[in-house]
Amino acid sequence: MQKIVWMLILVCALGLSACATRAGAQMQVEPSPAPGGTLQARPLISPTAALPPTQTSTAHAPATTTSTPTARPLATKTPTNTATATPLACLSQGGRIETDSLRTLLLRLPMDYRVYVPPCYDQQTSHRYPVLYLIHGQSYNDDQWDRLGVDETIDRLVEAGQIAPFIVVMPRDRYGGQPSENNFAQVVVNELMPLIDSEYRTIPERSQRAVGGLSRGAGWAVHLAFVYWEQFGALGAHSPAIFYDDAQRMRVYLDTIPPEQYPRLYVDVGDKDRPEIMDVSLWFEKLLNEWDVPHEWHLFSGYHEEAYWQVHVETYLRWYAQDWSE
Repeated sequence: MQKIVWMLILVCALGLSACATRAGAQMQVEPSPAPGGTLQARPLISPTAALPPTQTSTAHAPATTTSTPTARPLATKTPTNTATATPLACLSQGGRIETDSLRTLLLRLPMDYRVYVPPCYDQQTSHRYPVLYLIHGQSYNDDQWDRLGVDETIDRLVEAGQIAPFIVVMPRDRYGGQPSENNFAQVVVNELMPLIDSEYRTIPERSQRAVGGLSRGAGWAVHLAFVYWEQFGALGAHSPAIFYDDAQRMRVYLDTIPPEQYPRLYVDVGDKDRPEIMDVSLWFEKLLNEWDVPHEWHLFSGYHEEAYWQVHVETYLRWYAQDWSE
């Protein structure tokens, strides 16, 4: 009965949270789920104790600085001219987005995905790169992080020498349901990651691989980082909608992972986000405190909408890249 009540709450609340604005928008329903799955929102757990402090938590990590990235044009970049560019020139030419799909027996339809390769990837052929996996929110697809300006922001920061270059992979989750009803995570870890490591010059090490997401995508990121903890060294949960299945097992996950192997962790939410998203974010942060898991906690100003995440894209990317160097 408890699970049914949580499901009903989220069908009303989170079904709307994926919209680009907080009111007057209509949720776009994805295609029918994979065999054995159901299309539904993510049940959450409400906190059981007092709310943690607002703004940035200083008990676990230093404060970060936010800034607004430049607006992102919708057009996809064209490949760098490898015949004439020099290493210095290629920095100013930027990276590019590639699109592809992965056919798998675990999903009814292929998994579409985008790959961002950074500036000078084609010129510096002996260089290998860390990889960030970014997952979109419910009712969106693999272009969401692209539209929010991930590639332009990395281009600018790399050209300025403020972060090291890295690859970004953006897979599409077509179906709803819990992890027990959706093979998305298995495909990412067992099929997509090996494919990316074979086709791109990655550094296939845990310390050089991170995962993050927004809303439902943050739920997947939490699931991936905690269930497949040997694979990811950092986890970003932005306005997280944690799965009911994972919420029930979170203490088991934390007990299974050796404390020295906890991923580097970042959690943020807008102070005007939907109550259910706020509740689960606060519950998650409280649990991390109880288990003494080092993490950054941020309560920023904003709603559960793309405008909020776009404002913080640069902050997110700087955080992911902070342990990666040339």
